[in-house]
Amino acid sequence: MGEKVVAGRFDLSDRQRYRDKLRQCLTGLERLLAEQRFDRPKNLMGLEIELNLAGADGMPKMLNGQVLERIASRDFQTELAMFNLEVNIPPHRLGGRVFDRLAEELRTSLAYADRKAGEVDAGIVMIGILPTLDRDDLVSSNLSDVDRYTLLNDQIVAARGEEFTLDINGVEHLSCTSKSIAPEAACTSVQLHLQVTPARFADVWNAAQAVAAAQIAVGANSPFLFGRELWRESRPPLFQQSTDTRPPELQAQGVRPRTWFGERWVTSAYDLFEENLRYYPALLPICDDEDPLKVLDQGGTPSLAELVLHNGTIYRWNRPVYGIADGVPHLRVENRVLPAGPTVIDVIANAAFFYGVVRALAEESRPVWTRLPFEAAAANFDAACKDGIDARFTWPRRGRYSGTTQVDAVSLIRDELLPLAEAGLDAWGVEPADRDLYLGVIEERCRRRVNGASWQAATFHKALDAGLSRDAALAATTRRYRELMHRGAPVHSWPVGLPEPVSLG
Repeated sequence: MGEKVVAGRFDLSDRQRYRDKLRQCLTGLERLLAEQRFDRPKNLMGLEIELNLAGADGMPKMLNGQVLERIASRDFQTELAMFNLEVNIPPHRLGGRVFDRLAEELRTSLAYADRKAGEVDAGIVMIGILPTLDRDDLVSSNLSDVDRYTLLNDQIVAARGEEFTLDINGVEHLSCTSKSIAPEAACTSVQLHLQVTPARFADVWNAAQAVAAAQIAVGANSPFLFGRELWRESRPPLFQQSTDTRPPELQAQGVRPRTWFGERWVTSAYDLFEENLRYYPALLPICDDEDPLKVLDQGGTPSLAELVLHNGTIYRWNRPVYGIADGVPHLRVENRVLPAGPTVIDVIANAAFFYGVVRALAEESRPVWTRLPFEAAAANFDAACKDGIDARFTWPRRGRYSGTTQVDAVSLIRDELLPLAEAGLDAWGVEPADRDLYLGVIEERCRRRVNGASWQAATFHKALDAGLSRDAALAATTRRYRELMHRGAPVHSWPVGLPEPVSLG
């Protein structure tokens, strides 16, 4: 949805015309795959981070237009609501000291953005869900002033035909309704891109699905929403419910949500694009003038604009991406599992773990997805979202024996996945110093059983125990988080609690 979208109302013929065009695009993709037209391996990775704007009091600031005007960089863009920004880091080749370079670029970019935000009394907070967000902050009037967001909101609301219900039962229970998709804006994430060849796509996507639960377990950073303590990673249920075009009757029929984990392992990228057409009606039936099959017949590279737009309105946690660079098509796996933050070193550690373990799992002689039922991978994902670093997973037994067993997340990551990640980073050609530094952060989180979510919850409860009201405790936790985030030490080393006495709220 990063492309500029401008359109008015859609008439009855638009959807049929768009559906026909989508089928042409899918045929075009099939031909591109059959003709082996895709880019050769370049070991390219990319990184996007969604950010929050908050004041010195920890409360959200609806100022992204003013802040972006001051930043004046193409690397920073709007996101769904006026308290959101997104920073995009240009693609890097995996290898050498890539993670140190990424960390330095991110520190520089975020420090600059924070200085510019300070000119309007705001600051950058890199966190999965800003704990101080209130229901009144997440309304349609606070959506960013960008055509595509207004149009997307209108179409999802029209498709649903009634208010959205948010119902998340975690440590506490949240139940409320919304007239718009604005609550989705509470979810700020890290998106990791990996360019792959068509022959490798299925293995990489399946590996990413299998390891998604482990990513959440060590990386959870979103325990609060609207003053309630919910799941350790509350973004997935919030995102699904706030974009759910299905009224209860369609949910009861088993119609698939637009935000979902999936339901099967795949054999090619085509599987996922074809599913998107088969299961999901168009939200934005905007047609391009290009005839993709004619472009192919003439030896050109079609943009497949309708396919790309449709794909952008289906929120898989690991999403297939079709793109063109220098006139050559390529495929990417976009990993959308992780919340933003807590610090730059934590973000890069999460990235190193992902790129390492996915490479190793994708190249195993007996791949994990041949030994793990997909339903178990999906259940692992839910368990990680609910329980974070204390989750328990179903996982294939090691050794010659078949079947699965129950294992706690920390043991699985420390004993099995971290050694795989180390081997995977070696295969990418990453320098041992980079490898050991960033995987060491993941190892320490496991050893101490600490991630961003557990730190937030523990600090919040300490503030409550000190006599603060809930709202004051959430604000104080947010202010302390922001302070430690900018200091930059990894979250497992953060002291729990508030640094000085604060006035009772």
